[in-house]
Amino acid sequence: MRFWTAHLRAGKTPILVREGFSWGAFFFGPLWLLVHRAYIPAVLALAAGVLIGGLTSGGEASALSVLLALALGFYGRDLVRFSLDRRGYTLAHLVAARDADGALARLLERRPDLAERYLPPHEAR
Repeated sequence: MRFWTAHLRAGKTPILVREGFSWGAFFFGPLWLLVHRAYIPAVLALAAGVLIGGLTSGGEASALSVLLALALGFYGRDLVRFSLDRRGYTLAHLVAARDADGALARLLERRPDLAERYLPPHEAR
């Protein structure tokens, strides 16, 4: 069972963000953050990577790069939540489900008013 946070903003579809380690953020770092529209953290992570590469060498650079990747893996989803908050989304619910579709279904059970954003009008009622 996984946990998802549901972020809501008036007039927009809800966004679900999974809790836990992000392998995508670990391997792809700033690019993963850009894809998830976390622009400020992406620029900062890219700057940190450039500084690591420019100011250190050899084993130090490798160790610091691995540490940066681990930090992005552990905190990547929190950085996405930070960016959602800055864009006006509010944390509304915590949902437990096996996958994203199940989390969305549980969210729509709790908040039937959101169903009209996902279903055709005749099915949302």
